[in-house]
Amino acid sequence: MDKPINPHLVLALAILFPGAGHFAVRDAKRGLAFAFFVLFFSVISYMTTTPEQSYIGRHAFGLFVWALSIPDAYRRARIPATVAASGRHHSGLA
Repeated sequence: MDKPINPHLVLALAILFPGAGHFAVRDAKRGLAFAFFVLFFSVISYMTTTPEQSYIGRHAFGLFVWALSIPDAYRRARIPATVAASGRHHSGLA
């Protein structure tokens, strides 16, 4: 059985690059989907805002999807890590 990846590393990857945390937990399809929708919604919000808006305002939809992907990637890494850790602790008691 493979050792699960450290959830904090996944969290750091997810913060740095959209979809990278999902790639780290071997969920490439979900990572590509998040990366695509970050780009797609960034373009949509860029096209629907005025030039007077700030950078964050012009890319708000994409940044919102990126923000949603961060806790999702962390949760997908933390659950297997927690299960593996609880299995190690209980195996010593039996």
